[in-house]
Amino acid sequence: MATEFKTYVRQEMVPPSPAPAGQIGPTAWIRKNLLATPKDVVLTILAIALLAYILPGIIDWLFIHAVWTGTSRVACLTVSQGGALPDGTVGACWAVVGAKFQQFIFGRYPSEEIWRPITVMVVFALLLVPMLMPKAPFKVTNAILLFIVLPVVSFFLLIGGFGLEHVETARWGGLMITLILSFFGIAVSLPVGIILALGRRSTMPVIKMLCVVFIEVIRGIPLITVLFMASVMLPLFLPDGWTFDKLLRALVGVSIFSSAYMAEVIRGGLQAIPKGQFEGADSLGLSYWQKIWLIILPQAIKLVIPGIVNTFIGLFKDTSLVSIIGMFDLLGIVVLNLSDSNWATPVTAVTGLVFAGFVYWLFCFSMSRYSHFMERHLDTGHKH
Repeated sequence: MATEFKTYVRQEMVPPSPAPAGQIGPTAWIRKNLLATPKDVVLTILAIALLAYILPGIIDWLFIHAVWTGTSRVACLTVSQGGALPDGTVGACWAVVGAKFQQFIFGRYPSEEIWRPITVMVVFALLLVPMLMPKAPFKVTNAILLFIVLPVVSFFLLIGGFGLEHVETARWGGLMITLILSFFGIAVSLPVGIILALGRRSTMPVIKMLCVVFIEVIRGIPLITVLFMASVMLPLFLPDGWTFDKLLRALVGVSIFSSAYMAEVIRGGLQAIPKGQFEGADSLGLSYWQKIWLIILPQAIKLVIPGIVNTFIGLFKDTSLVSIIGMFDLLGIVVLNLSDSNWATPVTAVTGLVFAGFVYWLFCFSMSRYSHFMERHLDTGHKH
């Protein structure tokens, strides 16, 4: 008796089933990250209790009882202090930030010429955004405009020339100085740091010794000392009649200091590259510079992106030290304006420092998030 066997072959793939409801969504995230173990539950409850204790007071001071408008210190004083606010209800004095906002951003730059730094900031943003987008076209042209053309044009636009009123750098200040120092320091420290790191690993004794001495000497002294020497000591070694602008001295000092630290970050990435990568490049017949620029450096820089961005963030915050040489960045101009008797109140100083801290945090957090984005974008191997 013959038995027939029929074979059924599926002609279409089964569509993927949706994930279980308990494995996706906010509830699943909370269960996985906040309530996974008894210890997590206890820590979550303690964190919520702490936030419930401190957040209401912070929100009340920052927003609810804050003073947003006013023309003098009277707007931020209570009745017992000579103002009009009810006693016990004084919050942040944001009115002082509104009144001093232009100085916080541009320093003592002439009001009628404010359009010049605003133009520079707008053009800088328009060139920076596509530069940070990995798939944006014309990267080389964009880089030339951002790192070569824009600094030259901005210098003449900000300081004056070609019919524009001359504005000496001593009148520059605020966030504008912070951004100028940070951008110049970042733009210089990365390539110089790469050269120093390669020089420190060089087989030529003279080159290696010079790079080692430069890196160790600069890293062994604080930034304040570097700025002081660039501002005070450097002119003593120049010929009679020669001088450098104070801002230029600060730019040189900040760039030298950050380059030494960047060199060590890059050197860490170079040492992390397996020896086989060097041998593979040599087996292809590549020259030294072809091997470095095409094979080694792209991998090394990808490995040390967190360290590079950490150096950039430190540089951005360290620009506040230029006050030692008589320049006023964002923090310096905020502190300077706190001495204005027209706005002297018990909360003015705290409000100004909170504003400065928020601006610093905003820029530093943005750099941090972008570094995470680039890490994910460049993570083509070694995935977990």
